[in-house]
Amino acid sequence: MPYALLLIRLLTAHILGDFFLQPTKWVESKKTKSFRSPYQYIHALVHAVLAYLLVAQWDNAWIPFWIFISHLTIDLIKSRFSNNLWSFVLDQAAHVSVIGIIALSNTQSFHSFYAQLWVFFQNENLWLVLSGYLIITKPVGLIIQFFTQKWQDEWSEKPNEGSLKNAGKWIGYLERILTLTFILVGQFSAIGFLIAAKSIFRFGDLTNAKERKMTEYILIGTLLSFSTAILLGVLILKWIE
Repeated sequence: MPYALLLIRLLTAHILGDFFLQPTKWVESKKTKSFRSPYQYIHALVHAVLAYLLVAQWDNAWIPFWIFISHLTIDLIKSRFSNNLWSFVLDQAAHVSVIGIIALSNTQSFHSFYAQLWVFFQNENLWLVLSGYLIITKPVGLIIQFFTQKWQDEWSEKPNEGSLKNAGKWIGYLERILTLTFILVGQFSAIGFLIAAKSIFRFGDLTNAKERKMTEYILIGTLLSFSTAILLGVLILKWIE
């Protein structure tokens, strides 16, 4: 079976087992009782059975075996940590990584895989795009913050009052990532929809307000955010060409 097909089937089994065939009662029991919960083992067994059925290699018992062992081990480790976004992300990343290794070991040699991976990481364009995404997040965010600091101090002594903590920062990260992505895939028109959507949600409550300085401050920050992402995206495209 080709690697991509095997990987997709195993990922489908994982999604079904983790998100559709795991009742809330199982999740709570696993969290409170850890290895003493019978649902830890039932849940891992469900994953193994799903993997066996979806892969449909009836003479290959190693795939469901390693799925059972790896899923049980990862879930037992996760149960020792608090349930938050980072534990969820790390848990899923661990499961997907193991699935990738299992699929790889059943389709092609590790030597061939690492050889292809080495060639992939030698690609200049890959590192250029990766650097672009890194630049438009925190570095550009700090530049915009420093540039607009004098206006922020002018319109409010407590500029973050009444807003979610770090919401503006993450909005900026996401809008610049999306803008850069749209440019790299050649969807320039989508940037217009993104700007329009942000204008509706961000400026809609300010159109009738008396806080003109606040409106102008937000507008400056938004235009700077989009401008830097667009400029960087165009430069990357020119370099790649």
